Amino acid sequence: MKKVILAAAVAVFAMAAQAEPNMEKYGKSCSVCHAAGVAGAPKIGDSAAWEPRLAKGMDALLASVKNGLNAMPPMGMCFDCSDEEYMELIKYMSTAAE
Repeated sequence: MKKVILAAAVAVFAMAAQAEPNMEKYGKSCSVCHAAGVAGAPKIGDSAAWEPRLAKGMDALLASVKNGLNAMPPMGMCFDCSDEEYMELIKYMSTAAE
């Protein structure tokens, strides 16, 4: 019984770890700049542009989003995003296009 519960817990955790980003929030805020690379924003799926940013770590990226950086305004124009949503959106945008 314990093995079944543990397996179920692992499966739920794996699904949560690969959560899909809120595409409505992406469309209303992130895509405005990241779809076309406006003002130096790294384009969605451009792994080379995202690599040096990802190397700083998720905590640094999250701080940049929340505080603003260069042309990106504070909160990345998503004023109702949670930290988890920001992280999901960052992962989505930084994943190489297939």
